[in-house]
Amino acid sequence: MYPKSEPLPFPMKTESSIPASVDDLPPPNTKRWVIRRKAEVVAAVRNGVISLDDACRRYTLSIEEFLSWQRLIENHGVPGLRVTRLQDYREGQSQR
Repeated sequence: MYPKSEPLPFPMKTESSIPASVDDLPPPNTKRWVIRRKAEVVAAVRNGVISLDDACRRYTLSIEEFLSWQRLIENHGVPGLRVTRLQDYREGQSQR
């Protein structure tokens, strides 16, 4: 199981934006992953609403994909989850 840690380091619109239960999460058949939905799933795992394994199973995600969402949020904030920005962030890492 994924250890519970500090709340996410990015502002959500309101406290109610952090899912309080599994029922508040995006539906399991989600196909279009907009940044808000990705951020909600990461927030739910980080806040103990759902385990990492259950989230990956529910959304048919690999652990690596989920962890990449989490890393992007930690390093670049929620806007880092935009698919169109991935190339910019990857290039920035190779210059370090």
